[in-house]
Amino acid sequence: MARNAAAAVTSADVARLAGVSRATVSFVLNNTQAHRVSEATRAKVLAAADTLGYVPHAAARSLRAGRNNLVLIPAAVSAIGRLVSGWIDDLHSELERYGYTAVLHAGRFTDPAVAARAWAELRPGAVLALDGASLTPVSADVLRRAGVRALMALAPRPVEGVYTVVFDDARVGVLATEHLVAQGRRRIGVVMPRERGLSAFAEPRLAGARSVAARTTATVTPLAMQYTHACAVELANSGWGVRGLDGVFAYNDEYAALLLHALRNAGVDVPGEVAVVGCDDLVTAALQRPSLTTVRLDVPCAARVAAALHDLIETGTAAPLAAVEPVLVRRESA
Repeated sequence: MARNAAAAVTSADVARLAGVSRATVSFVLNNTQAHRVSEATRAKVLAAADTLGYVPHAAARSLRAGRNNLVLIPAAVSAIGRLVSGWIDDLHSELERYGYTAVLHAGRFTDPAVAARAWAELRPGAVLALDGASLTPVSADVLRRAGVRALMALAPRPVEGVYTVVFDDARVGVLATEHLVAQGRRRIGVVMPRERGLSAFAEPRLAGARSVAARTTATVTPLAMQYTHACAVELANSGWGVRGLDGVFAYNDEYAALLLHALRNAGVDVPGEVAVVGCDDLVTAALQRPSLTTVRLDVPCAARVAAALHDLIETGTAAPLAAVEPVLVRRESA
């Protein structure tokens, strides 16, 4: 026999147990400052809610408030490296200070308009796109019509209708490859992660590397690599000498560290035979042997991004944030 689900606890149940009105329960649980509730009454309501295990209905609360405090961040889980995950964690904390909740959305979409409609179904108060290509003027219009109050994107150029923090991934590829070429490297491999969600960032970096090759005597070869030890070992051992590569830009420090260790274990001298450059300037980059040359990304701090999102939600405008400028950090590997 099928088991019926238990009935959800409501604010009316809390009101009956506490001996107060539903309005009083709403004032207490929503921390409504415009209505004074005695500390004794507040304590009774909170105790009753705790006893019953009552959880407020977010959608209903948003309807009453006239806005949703959800900040939606579209991002595939595989796209969140250590640098980004730490930054998002800080952003969660900063948004909580303003009463917002950040939620990652890992849906798979190839059409920005389809993606925007899926995000709009959740009626978020704001959307923060780490991949600026996912927010176009058309998708921004879809979200605006659904009542989304703030749209922010990290993108290589300003997007119409979207508060844009300029960040061009191609510049990362340019900076890393220019450094390798300056070191006399001419046959350069660019690691292209196989993980879903990373191509939006990896492809512009490859394009940046190719733009350097187009104006120099260097050549660029894409190297597909999964973020596993086995894949790094396979790449390092499967005809590395035949490829004749003397430099590698390895997408980020995590892929670079895997490949660096695999190359050394395969008897390839780094940087003598092959110079290696990563990206993100993680703490572990300086601890590699040899220490890893990398590209640091000076992303706006989470507190400033949260403040800008809050201003956009409240007023529709916010002071501009500085563009993300990649900076080469030169160490021993290149």
